[in-house]
Amino acid sequence: MIELLSCEKLINPQIDFLLYLQNLRICHFSMLDNLFLSITIMGEMWLPTVVCAIVYWCFDIKTGIYLFSLSSFNVFFAQLFKMLACVYRPWILSDKIQPVEKAVALAAGYSFPSGHSAQASSLFGGLAFLLRKKILVSILLVILVFIVGFSRMWLGVHTPQDVVIGLIIGFSLVFIFDYIINWAELNKNRYLYLALGTDILIAFIIIYICYFNCYPIDYVNGILLVSPRMSIQASILCYGFVAGVLNGVYISRRFPFFNPNQYTPKNKLIISLIGSAFIIAMFKLYINPLFCEPNNFKIVFMIPFLSGIFITSIYPYIFEKLIKFTKKAH
Repeated sequence: MIELLSCEKLINPQIDFLLYLQNLRICHFSMLDNLFLSITIMGEMWLPTVVCAIVYWCFDIKTGIYLFSLSSFNVFFAQLFKMLACVYRPWILSDKIQPVEKAVALAAGYSFPSGHSAQASSLFGGLAFLLRKKILVSILLVILVFIVGFSRMWLGVHTPQDVVIGLIIGFSLVFIFDYIINWAELNKNRYLYLALGTDILIAFIIIYICYFNCYPIDYVNGILLVSPRMSIQASILCYGFVAGVLNGVYISRRFPFFNPNQYTPKNKLIISLIGSAFIIAMFKLYINPLFCEPNNFKIVFMIPFLSGIFITSIYPYIFEKLIKFTKKAH
């Protein structure tokens, strides 16, 4: 698979396209770099998590579960393909590529597929699907997805093949999970089956990437191009968070313990602000090198797992209890 994705006939035209964009960027439109750096944030994992959480906490649990499932399985498949294909970043494939320096910091590890493109297509594609009766809004959301994908190429951190496959992953999940969530709603016990199935899939994938996959070990001037151990660690972090989120949302549907329809606008604002601050702080912890320094895979899995459970189960449960306590006190 690596050879197929990295063969010269496939890669060279894509490198030429990136060089064309690079020439435009450096010679004529460097002022657009900051714009595309801002746009590409929409594909980072923390933003979809905040959006999904606010919908889940404040508006509709089923819709929130749908969006959480899209975002989570998006990460599941994108990270799996990265570890299976082990395709290097564009600037490794060609020393002519000069990516925007600020974009490189969040573009570690393998390149294929584009996680940002996949994340944007699942989130904004999912919203476009939910709002499909509002045609103009849906069209704008889909356009936004493609702009996020283009930003990854403009910044020089992904090839067209990375972006296209990322978009396909995200858009495919939009329709697949519309069916799955509607199926689960027919019998709430099915959410426990989904939780169990998720746990089994994640367990198998973690075992595979840790023990059965062979990763390229390539050095340039004595420097390892991509550290397999760090890539494995990043994958385990992602899978820990995905497992926590999905188990939390599925179980909350099977055993309902909060109802956003009963919240006042003030309640919704409070739960959104506090919860969003927690999510942002949590993701800042994850990208901090100190978090990964111990190289302890159990810690790297359990902290995101517990964070995901907290976001989707413990936090709304505590908030619900506080609201009921406050009402009784008055």
